[in-house]
Amino acid sequence: MTDPCQHRTTCRLCGGQALTKVLALKASPPANAFVTAGQLDKPQQTFPLDVFFCEDCHHVQLLDVVDPRVLFENYVYVSGTSPVFVKHFEDYAAFVIDRYAPATGSLVFDIGSNDGTLLNAFRKLGYRVLGVDPARDIAAQASADGIETITGFFSPAMAEDIRVDHGPAAVITANNVFAHIDDLGGVLDGVRALLDDAGVFVFEVSYLVEMFEQTLFDMIYHEHLAYHTVAPLVAFMNAHDMELIDAIRVPTHGGSLRAVARPKAGARPVKASVGELIGLERVMGLDRAETYKDFGTRIDVLGAELNSVLRIRKADGRTIAAFGAPAKATTLMYHFGIGPDLIDFIVDDNPLKQGLYSPGMHIPVVPSAAIYDRKPDDIVILAWNFAAPIMEKHKQFTRSGGRFIVPLPHLEIH
Repeated sequence: MTDPCQHRTTCRLCGGQALTKVLALKASPPANAFVTAGQLDKPQQTFPLDVFFCEDCHHVQLLDVVDPRVLFENYVYVSGTSPVFVKHFEDYAAFVIDRYAPATGSLVFDIGSNDGTLLNAFRKLGYRVLGVDPARDIAAQASADGIETITGFFSPAMAEDIRVDHGPAAVITANNVFAHIDDLGGVLDGVRALLDDAGVFVFEVSYLVEMFEQTLFDMIYHEHLAYHTVAPLVAFMNAHDMELIDAIRVPTHGGSLRAVARPKAGARPVKASVGELIGLERVMGLDRAETYKDFGTRIDVLGAELNSVLRIRKADGRTIAAFGAPAKATTLMYHFGIGPDLIDFIVDDNPLKQGLYSPGMHIPVVPSAAIYDRKPDDIVILAWNFAAPIMEKHKQFTRSGGRFIVPLPHLEIH
């Protein structure tokens, strides 16, 4: 892409052109576009954040596509800094092995493998592992740590090369990346080319059911091009010589979908869970554009409530910090207009983000020790999906009179 953002005109699952805009969030910079102190005087470009509904297959998606090299080559998110996610991936590996019994020593391949946290869990259980990730520094560090990682974007050509060098994969995983890909068809063709006929493709994505039910609008950002439901995925898989055989709701990221597919040549049966979730989606009306009309209204109500609380507390002379600088925080802060006039600093346990400044708003990101050094009165937990362990770990903050504010799924003050 010469232009860092291009607008597509067709659905990325079915190719349909009947696309209806159902939500318009405020334009923002890329969600992980943190900057250094030396870059603070350079304005950051913002990109549209409009959500569209495909009238043909009912897939929900962004059509404005930011160049993935801009988004991912200097990525600063790593899974291993979160004990919750380390445990999640250990359980994930155990689930795959228990349910699908890949032969010990067979190949597990992870698309968007990040720092290798999931692959490390498989390696400890006796499997050969290989990952691919476009984040150059993170991929290099994963390889240095013993998890062989290809730097780049997965494609059918890469799949063929891997099959020649390593043999077919018994398991292919893609976690919180199957929503990030513009050419989903090409990636799925690559999965089919690399996967053994008896193998399984397992991926997790934020589930639109939870996002809609709980008004988790901050899951919408430029990295997340697709907002998945089961029904469109069934037809999409069928069009690429694959079949969706299981669909499980899991609690990560406020509510995710763990989907399992196999080559059509495989013999594993389709579980009842697939039809059950399709039924739920229909009952909720997620297959109709008009269902999304009140989503924006609910978001605005939440924003007004949070803004009121923060501005009243600020007017009372209270100092306010934030905890966590996840990607979703950029959407929440931009759409709700929460900037450095309200938030003094952000603490985050990821050392790759510490010492940087938040996308666009340019709020400093510092280690969590700042809670006790700078003693803010209130802390807004932007990483709200980790609110419970964050509050448990920092009981000393509330014992000394501080208050935690959790903005989603609904406003809470602890």
